[in-house]
Amino acid sequence: MSGIVVLREETPEDHPAIRELLAAAFKRSGEAELVDALRKDGDLVFGCVAAIDELIVGYAALSRMSAPFPALGLGPVAVGAAHRSKGVASALLRWSLARAQDDQWRAIFVLGDAAFYGRFGFRPELAAGFRSPYAGPHFMALALNGALPAAEGIVDYARGFGRLKSA
Repeated sequence: MSGIVVLREETPEDHPAIRELLAAAFKRSGEAELVDALRKDGDLVFGCVAAIDELIVGYAALSRMSAPFPALGLGPVAVGAAHRSKGVASALLRWSLARAQDDQWRAIFVLGDAAFYGRFGFRPELAAGFRSPYAGPHFMALALNGALPAAEGIVDYARGFGRLKSA
């Protein structure tokens, strides 16, 4: 193994390996089914894979959100157990955030750990004015390409997330 992490957009050939990675990382099939549903519903905007010698060791999904401006939802994000704490998740996020910014999205929302996501600029206070089924201390936003175009309104993840939440 070379140990060099290659970051790239997912391809259809990657789908089985992504499914396997997600199921192993979350110790359940819900997140893998979520990504399948996002693809099927046309809500997955892009997925980033981290590969070492063509073996997929990490994945990050970004999907359309319902919001008062063009926004993405980040998640799920997963890294294989053998590759955790080696910067793979950070690399996935940097690649994904740069891609979203290049594509002119205005914001990304995430539900997660503020200590980790805060390192990339996600802030709970940016999401605090938005009404969402996911609102709370772990719901954060990141403004892209300037400030958020609005500080309040209704935001929600793609409908596939509702199926995960109720599972």
